[in-house]
Amino acid sequence: MVALGFKCQRFQKYGFVTAELIVAMGILVLAMLPVSYGFLQERRLSRAYYFRAIAMEVVDGEMEVLLAGEWRQFSEGPQTYAVRAEAARNLPLGKFVLTRRGERIRLEWLPQKPNQGGRVTREADMK
Repeated sequence: MVALGFKCQRFQKYGFVTAELIVAMGILVLAMLPVSYGFLQERRLSRAYYFRAIAMEVVDGEMEVLLAGEWRQFSEGPQTYAVRAEAARNLPLGKFVLTRRGERIRLEWLPQKPNQGGRVTREADMK
């Protein structure tokens, strides 16, 4: 009967170790949740900055072409503008809009969904 009591104590020890291990893993999971959420937010923010940088590059390049004299070919009011830049392929869904009011032009990129870099606008007077 002594051997039976010894086995019960040994199993009881292992039971406590298992319980401590489960509690430690729970604490670790609770500590890692905010860290993983932070990484996901940082990934979204980095992607938005990437899209914004591409949009600014494309809008600035197209604005230079327009300022060189091509703006005269467009009629008054807002209209969709087709860009020639290869980098525009990396942008999410959205559109480029050229607005001409007299001798003032505005070129902007409007993303279709929020959190994709935001609106990028450039304006210039032709006077």
